[in-house]
Amino acid sequence: MRGRGSGRVSMVGMSCYKLGERSRLIYAVREYTGRKDQPKGFGWRDFRDLLVRARVQHGGPIVLVWDNVRIHLTAPLRAFFAANTGWLTVFQLPTYAADLNPTEGVWSLVKRDLGNLAAAYLSQITRAVKRKLKTLQYWPQVINGCLSGTGLGLEN
Repeated sequence: MRGRGSGRVSMVGMSCYKLGERSRLIYAVREYTGRKDQPKGFGWRDFRDLLVRARVQHGGPIVLVWDNVRIHLTAPLRAFFAANTGWLTVFQLPTYAADLNPTEGVWSLVKRDLGNLAAAYLSQITRAVKRKLKTLQYWPQVINGCLSGTGLGLEN
C-alpha cells in the first residue's frame, strides 16, 4: 500500500489453522519512508522468521501452502525448507491461484477497511493497518471464513 509521498507500508502474514484449535493470524508490518539503509519490503529472512514464529506459536509441524510470489521462490528459502523437512512441509500453489489462498481474504479485509482513509501521514496508514490486523487476530471466525472462502478445509 502506498502512502503519501515516497513511503509505503508493506505487510506479510500467514493464516494458521490447526484442527481443534483457534485459528491464528501471524503478521508483520513494515513502514518504508525512503531513508538510507532502510529495507523497502520483506526479504527471505523475514519470511523464515515468520515461519519459525508460527512453529513456536503453534507448537508443532507446519504444512505451508505457499503462493508464487518471487521472494518465496528464492534459493535461500528453498535451502531453509530443505534443512527443516522434519517440521516443515511445503506445497506450492499454482500460478494465479489467489482464490485458493486464505491469506488473500485477510489482505482484502484490511485493504477494504483502508479504502476511505484520508491519511495525511504515512504513520496514520501504518497505524490503521496494524489496528485492523490486530482486530482480525481476535476474530478467529473471520480467519476461518477466509479458509472456507477458498473451498478448502481441514481434514483429520
